[in-house]
Amino acid sequence: MHTCSLVSICVLLGLVVRWGVSLNSYSGAGKPPMFGDYEAQRHWQEVTYNLPPQEWYFNTTENDLNYWGLDYPPLTAYHSLICAYVANSINPEWVELHKSRGYESPMHKLFMRATVLVADLMIFIPAVVLYCLYLTDGSSKKKVSTLFCFLLYPGLILIDYGHFQYNGVSLGFTLWGVLALGLGWDALGSVAFCLALNYKQMELYHALPFFCYLLGKSVKLGLMGLFLLMRIASTVLVTFALCWLPFLSGSGYAMQVVRRIFPVARGLFEVQCLTSSLSFLWCA
Repeated sequence: MHTCSLVSICVLLGLVVRWGVSLNSYSGAGKPPMFGDYEAQRHWQEVTYNLPPQEWYFNTTENDLNYWGLDYPPLTAYHSLICAYVANSINPEWVELHKSRGYESPMHKLFMRATVLVADLMIFIPAVVLYCLYLTDGSSKKKVSTLFCFLLYPGLILIDYGHFQYNGVSLGFTLWGVLALGLGWDALGSVAFCLALNYKQMELYHALPFFCYLLGKSVKLGLMGLFLLMRIASTVLVTFALCWLPFLSGSGYAMQVVRRIFPVARGLFEVQCLTSSLSFLWCA
């Protein structure tokens, strides 16, 4: 069978399995007062839609941080805002401030599951396909086998579609970064990894390999490597500045975001780390 057909079958099978898992219940369903990570993601849509960015990470009368307070980097918040605009256009009750807390319905569940699938279709799955076709060694059969393992990895599917998360976004951006570096597009690879970091802070697991690779490449190039390093540094600074722009307008905003992202005062182990998923995707 032609490689293109096999890739299409793998992608289709990956989508079917994902949607099959999503038809079941999710962690925290019908269990007040917190309702699980599904409610956390819905609540972030509520907060980002109804409040200005400068209030997203602050504890106020309109934003109780003890109830699923936003504690992921800005790109997650922007993603929640985009989803919130779509949700509001379908049913404003889904993101109504305060009154939507703990909202559960079959239609809303369908919407929330669909947002995960769309994110995977836009970011994670294309990155996996291109990575397997262009950066993995071996025959076409081996490339397709690797793709099959990537797309049907149960840990990621169960966490994103059974529990409820958007890990495919951060992992997808990371994989886009790996793909770009592998093809020699160092600046684009740096942008992609910066987006991954600004989506989920646990991508710091992958920061050291990226840093060491780019630093080593710069050192090997000698004087030309210095220009490469400067270009990469500029790219990283600009990308971070754009992601954090709403929080750079006043004193204390950025620091509050940092405190929420790295909750030392609340205990470091509050952050949920999907080490197994990350290790698999990096080493595959």
